Amino acid sequence: MSRTNERTLGEIIRQVLKEHRLEGKIMEAKVASAWSAVMGPNIARYTTSVHLNGATLRVCLRSSVLRSELSMGKERIVSMLNRELGGEVVQEIIFS
Repeated sequence: MSRTNERTLGEIIRQVLKEHRLEGKIMEAKVASAWSAVMGPNIARYTTSVHLNGATLRVCLRSSVLRSELSMGKERIVSMLNRELGGEVVQEIIFS
């Protein structure tokens, strides 16, 4: 019986990401991209940072008025982000 060490490129990439603990950073980049796509360029312009910690998304905004307005629609925003990301990635949003 001949055994081979053949693996797909995707398997190798996932292994390297896991070994170097980069999975979280990759997901954070995806979430930041999803934030811009879902919220649009006008809101993205007022966004200073987007950080994912577990399932909690912290979004820093330059406008207190916008922060207040977005806080009222947190559940809808979480739903739109998760739809864009293709899974239940974000469970809570904190605006600061």
